[in-house]
Amino acid sequence: MPARHIDCFKAYDVRGRLGIELDVDIAWRIGRAFAQTRAARLVIVGRDSRESSPALAEALIQGLTEGGADVRDLGLAGTEEMYFATAHYGADGGIEVTASHNPIDYNGMKLVAAGAAPLDPDTEFADLAALARSGAFEPADRIGVITPFPEARSAYASALCDFVDVAALKPLKVLVNAGNGTAGPTFDAIAAELERRGAPLRFIRVNHDPDASFPNGIPNPLLPENQPMTSDAVREYGADLGVAWDGDFDRCFFFDETGRFIPGEYIVGLLASVFLKKHPGEKIVHDPRVVMNTRAMIAEAGGQAVQARTGHAFLKRAMRDTGAIYGGEMSAHHYFRDFHFADSGMIPWLLVVELISRSGQSLGGLLSERIAAYPSSGEINFRLDDPDASIARVLERFGPQAASRDDTDGISLEFEGWRFNLRRSNTEPVVRLNVESSGDVALVDARAAEIGALLGGV
Repeated sequence: MPARHIDCFKAYDVRGRLGIELDVDIAWRIGRAFAQTRAARLVIVGRDSRESSPALAEALIQGLTEGGADVRDLGLAGTEEMYFATAHYGADGGIEVTASHNPIDYNGMKLVAAGAAPLDPDTEFADLAALARSGAFEPADRIGVITPFPEARSAYASALCDFVDVAALKPLKVLVNAGNGTAGPTFDAIAAELERRGAPLRFIRVNHDPDASFPNGIPNPLLPENQPMTSDAVREYGADLGVAWDGDFDRCFFFDETGRFIPGEYIVGLLASVFLKKHPGEKIVHDPRVVMNTRAMIAEAGGQAVQARTGHAFLKRAMRDTGAIYGGEMSAHHYFRDFHFADSGMIPWLLVVELISRSGQSLGGLLSERIAAYPSSGEINFRLDDPDASIARVLERFGPQAASRDDTDGISLEFEGWRFNLRRSNTEPVVRLNVESSGDVALVDARAAEIGALLGGV
């Protein structure tokens, strides 16, 4: 097969513009290369709700089966359902066709090895990409069989509900916003399992049905312009909390009882404390962008903080290497040792509902003091003509004063009472800034403005 220039392979997953960087031929090549490089005999495949996903999944599956792998097809399913089924059923790997929160003219794939382990970006994923590009496929010894696999969802829903003590749950009103993405049908299966177990929860569903046209915009609750829809609904219905997901629901976002959006870093600290209360002394993995509250909550709960590079492949590797019970990123990815070290956008809200029920406090009550104690700027993005020169100006100004510097991911400088992290985007001339402090909002605002002026971008 002739070689082809393919640009959709990113650091550790597949993402590209439809018809330009990703099409059915490339999807077929990826399936064929995955089967060969993994020597796969059984692969789990799922897809999100985008219009292009069924055709891409069909081509991917054809490549897998022509490469000798049997395929269990989840159909419409979230990324974490693919993770679960891959590990739970002993498959050699799994692939989810999804573009998550990317624009509507994009699609992509997330790929894992046996046990839902991420592919090593420098070896396994690089080898797969090279083979897909070259087209130098070896003849397979068989044609694989495709089996629809809808029953995996009930096993998944049961496993997730095991994360909480249903007897401890109070009759809370929970507003959920699926954003017309993939989450709705899966959430319904979890809600049905909770009801079967006697959970007294009441759910209010917003934008619940999958709709490939995304009539309310691409589901990405991290964007401020997308948050009022959930915030307003929480207030309108008098909900105890709100939950919203991105397109493939591997990220979970929270709104308190007033409709206030809760930045992801505070949820990381909260979930860390939940696990450490039950399992004192365990390790918790976090990313390096906004860390002061997370580190403090881990220390207060008697845990051990482990810092890892941003990104699911790196967080999961750190968790597996250290045996950490939980890991979290400020971007709302949450990882669980007892969920095959994979990320889930459904387990977090289950744990938060249980915590609210047990504590007798609202979500706002649990977090308001933490947010005041460790204010942060939120991620500020700067589009720059010369990112290296811009970062050099910041380091020249602040580097000599820093008490410490960490280069785990981008550059983190720490000072007395505050810190910041600067990270370059892997795909565009953008630098991302996060500033945080110990209790001083004015300091955060002032430092963010000063660093922004030094960066000189927009």
